[in-house]
Amino acid sequence: MNKHAHKSLDEVHASVNTSQKSGIKRLLAFLGPAYMISVGYMDPGNWATDIEGGSRYGYSLIWVLVMSNIIALLLQSHCIKLGIVAGKDLAQASKSYYSRFVNFFLYILAEIAIAACDLAEVIGMAIGIHLLFPSISLLTGVCITVLDSFILLFLLNSGIRKLEAFIISLVGVIGISFLIQLFIAKPDVVEISKGLIPGFKDEGALYIAIGIIGATVMPHNLYLHSSLVQTRKFEPTSHEIKKAIKFNIIDSAVALNLALFVNAAILIIAATTFYKAGVEVTDIQEAHKMMTPLLGSTLAPLLFAIALIAAGQSSTITGTLAGQIIMEGYLNLRLQPWIRRLLTRLIAIVPAFLVIYFFGEDKTGDLLVLSQVILSLQLGFAVIPLIHFVSNKSLMGEFVIPMWQKIASWIAVTTIVGLNIQMLTNEVIDWYNQAVNKWLIVFIVVPIILFCLCVLLYIMFEPLFRKGKRLKSSYIHGVVPEINFQTPKTTNKIAITVDFSTSDHKAINKAIELGGKNATYLLIHVLESTNAVMYGEHTTDSEREEDTKNLEAYQQQIIQQGYQCEYALGFGRPKIIIPNLVKDSDVLVMGTHGHKTFKDILFGTTVESVRHRINIPLVLV
Repeated sequence: MNKHAHKSLDEVHASVNTSQKSGIKRLLAFLGPAYMISVGYMDPGNWATDIEGGSRYGYSLIWVLVMSNIIALLLQSHCIKLGIVAGKDLAQASKSYYSRFVNFFLYILAEIAIAACDLAEVIGMAIGIHLLFPSISLLTGVCITVLDSFILLFLLNSGIRKLEAFIISLVGVIGISFLIQLFIAKPDVVEISKGLIPGFKDEGALYIAIGIIGATVMPHNLYLHSSLVQTRKFEPTSHEIKKAIKFNIIDSAVALNLALFVNAAILIIAATTFYKAGVEVTDIQEAHKMMTPLLGSTLAPLLFAIALIAAGQSSTITGTLAGQIIMEGYLNLRLQPWIRRLLTRLIAIVPAFLVIYFFGEDKTGDLLVLSQVILSLQLGFAVIPLIHFVSNKSLMGEFVIPMWQKIASWIAVTTIVGLNIQMLTNEVIDWYNQAVNKWLIVFIVVPIILFCLCVLLYIMFEPLFRKGKRLKSSYIHGVVPEINFQTPKTTNKIAITVDFSTSDHKAINKAIELGGKNATYLLIHVLESTNAVMYGEHTTDSEREEDTKNLEAYQQQIIQQGYQCEYALGFGRPKIIIPNLVKDSDVLVMGTHGHKTFKDILFGTTVESVRHRINIPLVLV
């Protein structure tokens, strides 16, 4: 666990320099984060709610999509401001403000939201694979989705811009696929316009509408966007921050309206194809199967399957990043990315596998809609803290949101919470009437719901009454603290890790530059062989003899130049051995570790692990 403060998505933080560009080139440098956000608004979970809504209620729920998109634009603009002005993502801001208990509760809910989101992506991709390749069963498709876990890792190693380009290309595939399908379906424009009039036909429409809201305004996107905007590097002045906010809002407006087009296209195609034919479709597979006979085209179902796979793949990448942000922000816990990815994916795969195995493939549609309702239920716990933070004058300074945005934001969150409460009340009453053991509903389900409601009310009203702990911006606001100058400490001993490669001379020269003639230099090399791990210092093999001779050769060269030098040979895992060997040193100098990309994914980097286990300065060369 990392007990020290860290930057959000540290590996790509401020990695895209925008300050050297101007005009359209600078705008393009800022474009990207919102497209990664937009895929969360068109993931397979959205497909399930949109298809069911369109097939059951025609065009009548289009207004819900439009309303959800407006709310999404407003909330994502808040995320932009929080990330750019405060220099914190939503999880970090929550951890800095709320108590440990509240933060742990918010973290658990956020992880549930990530699991629900990934569940939809697993099922969606598995269905897409099965539709394209019928010989591959849905269960096999679910298992195949484990393999996509490593795509994110390779893309991140290539830089955030490569990842954004990959996501944008997938978004393009989805958009083009549905544009062609709309031309094939030929919807009635007049009837579509009538769907902009608000209203619900029955309680079932309310349930679907809440699923649409949960699928559109996704809670994990709020955490993700507040982090991704920090990947752009710019001068932290008032003028530059205003420009960064402006460019990112343009990015969001374009990307989220593209997501609205995709969602509306799915609902319109479902309404045109199924509702008009009097066919109620509740799952994606059934929708795919009936497209050919109802539309008279074999191209539409093919494009449908391709777009579904693209939506699932793109969404699963951004969901993983959100999971990393949430874990690091709330817990300060950093796992190797591939471990985090596999854990998230396995949490989603297990329920999907069990449901398909025990209840059959026809239940996947219900599972998809349920996952989106879970997201909607969790939404208030992410939105309410966000509104409080961007309304906080001490945190946001001159960039605090205006009153009209505060009012609009609270109306939006009140609407979402109110719809959720109404839906939950209806569901609990149905469960109670159908339950054999009614005491389970009365003494378990109802108390859990009431407890969650109490926490929601607490985080809503608590900041209005507490005058204690207040957030401070990471950038330009607040009084600059006075520096507490201390007498410089003499560097008596400098440790240097060596691996007998051509990069060693850089590390040794840097150490000598820091310590001069007065310091003692400690050369460190760690044996990682099986013998070294098994027998430790009792290892007696040719590798030990060779490495000892190499260390002695380095030592003699340094001594000949008039410096004091010692050496130490360690045995086992470097990230554990090195911190133990440098306990008596004042500084540790480390050079390049000799491997990258694929080996980093498998083994991690020594530097990343060592820096969390030492309490002396670390100099990287």
